[in-house]
Amino acid sequence: MTQRIERLHARLGAARAGRARGFTLIEIMVVVVIIGLLAAVIVPEVVNKVDEARVAKAKEDIQSLETALTEYRLDNSVYPTTQEGLKALVKRPNDPSLTNWHGPYVQRLVRDPWGHPYHYEYPGTHGLPYNLYTLGPTDRPGGTGDNAEIANWNLGNSN
Repeated sequence: MTQRIERLHARLGAARAGRARGFTLIEIMVVVVIIGLLAAVIVPEVVNKVDEARVAKAKEDIQSLETALTEYRLDNSVYPTTQEGLKALVKRPNDPSLTNWHGPYVQRLVRDPWGHPYHYEYPGTHGLPYNLYTLGPTDRPGGTGDNAEIANWNLGNSN
């Protein structure tokens, strides 16, 4: 009887071993190739969307800062000087003539999506009272394409 039980256990063990086999090298390679092909198609699209999102964020930031600068001008009858910069929107400048400063006009100054401060110049050029812009990912003037500046003069809605 014991021998019979041992033979039965041996047969069950052999059957289980056959079902519990692993993946072959070819199966693993096929899966890796499929994942590589999917990544080759999807990754460029995702990277492109990230760049588009950064440009959109920079445009939104500039529009928000323009609104704050308009509020500043309405209260003080003048825009901040280049020297005072955008910091005048957060902290009252040391100018005794600014008796109607009711800031802060923004809670904090944001950096552009590439980590650089936004540039502000008063008086402005391009037929605008001030220049407000970012130089993009390189933070250098003269960029083109993805490295081009994003500025209030090319957004078309400045004050």
